[in-house]
Amino acid sequence: MSILNTDHQSASNIRYAVGERDSRPWGTWEVLAIGDRYTVKRIRVLPGQRLSLQYHQHRSEHWTIVQGFAEVELDYVVHQMTPGDHIHIPVGALHRVRALGSEPLVFLEVQVGEVLDENDIVRVSDDYGRLKPSAENSRESAGSVL
Repeated sequence: MSILNTDHQSASNIRYAVGERDSRPWGTWEVLAIGDRYTVKRIRVLPGQRLSLQYHQHRSEHWTIVQGFAEVELDYVVHQMTPGDHIHIPVGALHRVRALGSEPLVFLEVQVGEVLDENDIVRVSDDYGRLKPSAENSRESAGSVL
């Protein structure tokens, strides 16, 4: 991965490239666009799967549901979401999403911040055993309703 937008000091550190993609136990993500202090991803979550309960120290996110049905947990409040619904996730907010029903969930994620990369994920709870020992104690031990 390369660091983009580095020709002046005020530019953000974006460590994504358009077309970059990755597979995770819950589904896939793909970078659709990047710019000064923003990244846009398409995220596909397999039916019944969910992302880790997590927060970010350097970015906020805005999610727009485009396909399927979602259960979004944001700071211990659960939101049922359908195509066209959207939600803002502030910096530091605990959040996760689950795909409800029999079809995949697809949503667009707009990340905004000074540092945009996969290292700005602090997992608090994870169904797939991806917690780091330091992450377990870096914030309250968060119980989740999902």
